[in-house]
Amino acid sequence: MSSFETLTLDVADFVATVTIDRAPVNAQNNRFREELTEVIDALGDRTDVRVIVLTGAGKAFSAGADLSERPTQDPGHYTAHNRRVRASFDCLLECPKPIIAAVNGAAIGAGCVTALCCDILVLSEKGFLQMTEVMVGLAGGVAHVRRHFGESDARMMIYTARRVYGPDLLRMNVASACVAPEELLATARGIAADIARASPSAVRAAKRSFQMTEGVSVYEGYRFEQGQTKALSTSEDTAEAMAAFREKRAPVFRS
Repeated sequence: MSSFETLTLDVADFVATVTIDRAPVNAQNNRFREELTEVIDALGDRTDVRVIVLTGAGKAFSAGADLSERPTQDPGHYTAHNRRVRASFDCLLECPKPIIAAVNGAAIGAGCVTALCCDILVLSEKGFLQMTEVMVGLAGGVAHVRRHFGESDARMMIYTARRVYGPDLLRMNVASACVAPEELLATARGIAADIARASPSAVRAAKRSFQMTEGVSVYEGYRFEQGQTKALSTSEDTAEAMAAFREKRAPVFRS
């Protein structure tokens, strides 16, 4: 994998830590979008990675889009820009492996959506989500905010552009944990370590179920999940799990 201008990458014990590193506030430009898509796509295929932690360097997770690269009104320019932005979000949603957002500070606008596209959110007490689009004449992000917030809270967040900090996000059931800043990465990596110990093929199937059953009926969703379970029943991971249970030992998964 090539070196990056806007990200850093560390891989250890099946956990990849991707750090947004574009001082001073990790604003998202086109280079960042390209690199995030590249690294997430690659990590999704790597056998030495089972889970990803995404965080920000310094005091911000990501303070949103780099306004110096706003699209012009030239024909096709805005359309191409929108496609690049979608790709940087879609790579997180479509990655076959779980992604944990460790939100260390400001996650504003596009940075907020980046966090909301991850599977699990862990917040620092100083971390916050904010959608400021209405303050600059825009109205994006509703679909992603709505996936995580109740209707009243989603509308309040979009309409008011208020910051919503970690403790309130935990209360709203948007975040899975809210911890002191110095505990953030350890907490996220602890969750990641638990995921990494599970059957990789089963975890991938579980994420696939989350992807495919969103918005469908319980009947159709459970039918899909049962198909996943049937396919897994003949896998090497399942055979190893059953053998480990019989032999009263921890399983050693390879897939």
